[in-house]
Amino acid sequence: MQIKSIDGFMARCEAKGVERDVSLFMMQDDKLEVDDFVVVHVGYAIQKISSQEAQTAWQLYDEMLGKP
Repeated sequence: MQIKSIDGFMARCEAKGVERDVSLFMMQDDKLEVDDFVVVHVGYAIQKISSQEAQTAWQLYDEMLGKP
């Protein structure tokens, strides 16, 4: 998901038109900024990734789901 805004340890993130509030608590030692991409699991950001890695991941998910 892409970070759209940050407020303390919470971020508003978006992916494919879906927005969610995501906890940044598990990544509090990492420097995260608006527009960064993160892997989210059960509401927690668990890893920072590049925009290319995010794009590749979404392409793989779409392929698995049979989406064009």
